[in-house]
Amino acid sequence: MSNAIFQVPKPQNEPVLSYAPGSPEKINVKAALHELKSKSVDIPMYIGGKKVYTKETRKIHPPHELNHTLGTHAVGTREHVDMAIEAALQAKKQWSEMAWYDRASIFLKAADLITGPYRAKMNAATMLGQSKNIFQAEIDAVCELADFFRFNVQFMTEIYAQQPESSRGVWNRLEYRPLEGFIFALTPFNFTAIAGNLCGAPALMGNTIVWKPAETQIYSAAVIMEILEEAGLPSGVINLIFVDGPTAGDVIFKHPDFAGIHFTGSTGVFNRIWKTIGENMALYKSYPRLVGETGGKDFVIAHPSADAKEVAVALSRGAFEFQGQKCSAASRAYIPESLWSDVKKYLAADLQDFKMGSTEDFRNFINAVIDEKAFDKITSFVAAAKSDPETEIIAGGNFDKTKGYFIEPTVIRVNSPHYITMCEELFGPVLTIYVYQDHLYNETLELVDKTGPYALTGAIFSKDRYALSTGVQKLSNAAGNFYINDKPTGAVVGQQPFGGARASGTNDKAGSILNLYRWVSARTIKETFVSPIDYKYPFLGEE
Repeated sequence: MSNAIFQVPKPQNEPVLSYAPGSPEKINVKAALHELKSKSVDIPMYIGGKKVYTKETRKIHPPHELNHTLGTHAVGTREHVDMAIEAALQAKKQWSEMAWYDRASIFLKAADLITGPYRAKMNAATMLGQSKNIFQAEIDAVCELADFFRFNVQFMTEIYAQQPESSRGVWNRLEYRPLEGFIFALTPFNFTAIAGNLCGAPALMGNTIVWKPAETQIYSAAVIMEILEEAGLPSGVINLIFVDGPTAGDVIFKHPDFAGIHFTGSTGVFNRIWKTIGENMALYKSYPRLVGETGGKDFVIAHPSADAKEVAVALSRGAFEFQGQKCSAASRAYIPESLWSDVKKYLAADLQDFKMGSTEDFRNFINAVIDEKAFDKITSFVAAAKSDPETEIIAGGNFDKTKGYFIEPTVIRVNSPHYITMCEELFGPVLTIYVYQDHLYNETLELVDKTGPYALTGAIFSKDRYALSTGVQKLSNAAGNFYINDKPTGAVVGQQPFGGARASGTNDKAGSILNLYRWVSARTIKETFVSPIDYKYPFLGEE
């Protein structure tokens, strides 16, 4: 039994390695890429600590190299969803009663495994399975995932340390119980770190999890489970299943022990989930916690005082890193007329210099979009813009899916700020620009705020402090993560907690203490040392 109050190691953000030519990390990840490509793996589900294989399987191909097969993954059914729920519920008591520092040790060890012996494999799996270049993989699958695990441990101890005051003769205590039931983690393809955090954060707080990743992220999800098992995660705490969304939802959202969902994905899907849960409220033991980060139509607005080169670089990076497949990616920009010619020149030069191709060639800045469905959707908008007399293709506009799902980074200038690509989330390498008259800066701020339902990220560029102050004030509800003179992507755990409101989610801020509060249910305990033995109060006495 513990007889000490332990202090956890102070978290620090994991340094991003350079992968410069000849560096040890580049040699290691090249070797890992070669090893993973040299074999075909059969990826099972993980239910109750057991690897579950199925007769039906699906092939996994790199999005940038469709003729190569990385392996196959099991295909689950509703019976596997039932099995995962049962495994989570069976593991719940022992896991929730485990000392907090033992749970912490598992995730701290996992972070050290990710940044140590598994670093190259974690990066290589993300590069191959999700078509991320090495830099994008490193900041996501290694650094951010390790940061989530380490900082969440620190946040957990801060929550547990928050205790009420006690008057004389009384000891008041708060305990932070896990939620009653199981948590459903429904995770996206675009960030390996988000997948690990959506199941890991509730588990750290004593909850048990049913985890359904996006099919296009299964390759790296399997590595996360491999790491967690090596770190000592007990059987049944996180159960990884590969089923389609409707099948999972039909079972999970009708289960009386459903306690909450940790979600990242589209606004439409989250809205349907919310509606389904509302309709099923009579089935549940408790009100489920709904935590979701959803869509975005993220903006950059430049004031006439801004530096054109800085704006252009923010757009080339913010719009096109990882092919624009980030919830935070800059997808609409508002540029003053006086800056437009320079911004256009610098932006076009950057895009002309981009190289596109496989992630295994480290010279490529641009890789493939995730799958054919995404390719077809994105290119339909590009094709429509190319034939629209009200738009101008500034750069890009070409695409091809014969060898991989490649779309050139595309910049569209529009005459109307309400053109469809200024309003609708495309989730791809397409940036739409509206050029406004310099004297209409304040009116354009209003336009930015009122265009579309989202409020995830946004950025403002200006050298004029009054203009910045005005923009920050007028756009106070337009973005949950707001950037001044910087691109609207790249939030860092512990530094810029991530999340937005409006149609962009519940703004529960992954990478902060706020998110972990959502996975506990507090119980107040009052202990009286000397109990009263008479019901009478002094006021009852005679005058």
